[in-house]
Formats: sequence, structure tokens, C-alpha cells
Amino acid sequence: MYKIQVTSGFSAAHFLRNYKGKCETLHGHNWKVEAVVSSRTLDSLGLVIDFKKLKQKLDRILEEFDHVLLNDAEYFKTHNPTSEHVAAYIFNKLKPEIPSPHTLEEVRVWEKDTSCAMYQE
Repeated sequence: MYKIQVTSGFSAAHFLRNYKGKCETLHGHNWKVEAVVSSRTLDSLGLVIDFKKLKQKLDRILEEFDHVLLNDAEYFKTHNPTSEHVAAYIFNKLKPEIPSPHTLEEVRVWEKDTSCAMYQE
């Protein structure tokens, strides 16, 4: 199995509803997002997917979150904007953009260098 990963990011604020602690107040992060794609085969160039093309697909999804309050985004009006929900949202938006026979394996969302959430099916 071959796997590739691209990294991108966005800057956004959020607050957690029904949470007791610092994260219940408005705060921001420079979020780092990683997407991992796998394939049992390579294309004629020996690639799973061109890194540039995968990163462009990821960046298009992340554009909607850059410099916004995540709580105001439609999805996060009904889902608490936790790193876990952010990872699942990005995964579910990116998955249809990955051509068969490749598989989107995982999306990781980092709030800071020491803390990340991962989503995979």
C-alpha cells in the first residue's frame, strides 16, 4: 500500500458550547490540517496522486474556514466546533474529491503542535 500526505492550514476562531473551561470563551488557532491518501497502485508516473493536486483540493475546502468564527459556519451551528468535528467535516468534504481507486485514509486537525484530532472511516 502506498500512502501520501499533504499539509495545509487556516486561521480561525471558535468557542465550545456547553464546555466548562478556557475553551468555552472565544479564542483562535492557526489550525494545521493533514490529509492522507492511499492506493495499491501508482499512475504511469509512479505517483499515488500529485501532491499539488491533492493540496489544491484540500485548500479549496479550507478556504471556507479561513479567518472566520467557526461557530458561524452552517455545519457548526448544529455541531460543536471541536477539532474532532472539524476533522470529520473536512474528511467528508474531501472524500468525494479523491478519484478511485485511491482512498482518503485520514484527516488530522491540529489546534497546536501538541494536540490533534483524527478522523477516518
